Amino acid sequence: MPSTPSALALANLLLRPTLRSRRDPDRVLARILDRAGWAEGEEEFLDGFRFLLRQWARDPGLSPVGWQSAQAHVRRHLTNRARIRRLIAENPAIEEEPVERPVFVVGLPRTATTLTHGVLSLSDDHRCPRLWELLAPGLEPSPEQRRKAITSARRMLDGTHRLAPRFREIHPMTAEGPEEDTFLLPHALVPLSQAQLPGYHAWHFERDFVPDYRHLKQAFQVLQYGRPRRRWILKSPFHTGNLDALFSVFPDATLVWTHRDPVTAVASFCSLVEVGMVLSRRTVDPHHLGATWLDLLSRSVRRGLAARADLPREAVVDVPYSSLGTDPAAGAPKLYEAIGARWTEADAARLPEAATHAKGSRPHRYDLARYGLTRAGVEAEFTEYNALRSEVDRA
Repeated sequence: MPSTPSALALANLLLRPTLRSRRDPDRVLARILDRAGWAEGEEEFLDGFRFLLRQWARDPGLSPVGWQSAQAHVRRHLTNRARIRRLIAENPAIEEEPVERPVFVVGLPRTATTLTHGVLSLSDDHRCPRLWELLAPGLEPSPEQRRKAITSARRMLDGTHRLAPRFREIHPMTAEGPEEDTFLLPHALVPLSQAQLPGYHAWHFERDFVPDYRHLKQAFQVLQYGRPRRRWILKSPFHTGNLDALFSVFPDATLVWTHRDPVTAVASFCSLVEVGMVLSRRTVDPHHLGATWLDLLSRSVRRGLAARADLPREAVVDVPYSSLGTDPAAGAPKLYEAIGARWTEADAARLPEAATHAKGSRPHRYDLARYGLTRAGVEAEFTEYNALRSEVDRA
């Protein structure tokens, strides 16, 4: 079990009085809405976050830091939604911005999605959202506004790394680096990596995600408005379970689906989730964590495979883990060709930096058994996926 840093213990001690507010999550939400400048309307969007915050408040093992993180998560999404609505109202032409032929990197987490995303982001022809933009999307900032946004993102990362030093080693992030657009997707699996939310777990697989992807498109349109148009390069393993909604909103998208042995991917991801969950809960049960995420990831992949079956063959590019992980200099040009992009000498010169950025500062070690899982049990949940992976490896 990762040890609890003294900084985390101190933070929980100082924030303990604030934990009382979770007795009335609706009142907390009202304060968030007031600060976000939320206008009337979009009740369905708002109801989703009301439900999530109530679920978060019910986790009996939630720590004071975890409750603060829950509020911050909801505040960021509602503040961003209010800002996007306001900007579109002030500039209706934003919704006319074309988001053409975007590329989405998907697949199980820990399958080199970060490396693949970074490689695809090298080209000057491509547009990849940076972490500081994802946290607070807006129109072209002034130099001072940009500096403040980057500083704010750095402070967020510094806080996370101070409380959970291992997180930086397993999943490196920088304020100005390319990052997952999950930060903009209203409802993804992220909260389930921070708390035990059984109601949200079930709700996630019952809801219609099309409105979430419409919001995502509007966020990209805001980030593109008044700036040079380039091809969007996007990434999140959590898109994998929502491909039907994704293609409903982005019908000309290209998927880059990364592949790796799910036994390894699940074990690695459970380890990453544990490092983060130690921040949010007083105790972490590794077996509960393993069962939860085996269900979440396997169901997401099965949903992705079902949606993939209805897509044109040319809409999906399969990338085995070894393609970029073993020899990125050979794999990167092939990947660019597969998505219809040009690979240049300038891209090749930037490649070593992208490959280095995706690696942690020391080896990531994990054990499937720690999470109450077995190879046979994981493979049984990914039978259909492993059949596809075998075809990809043979191709």
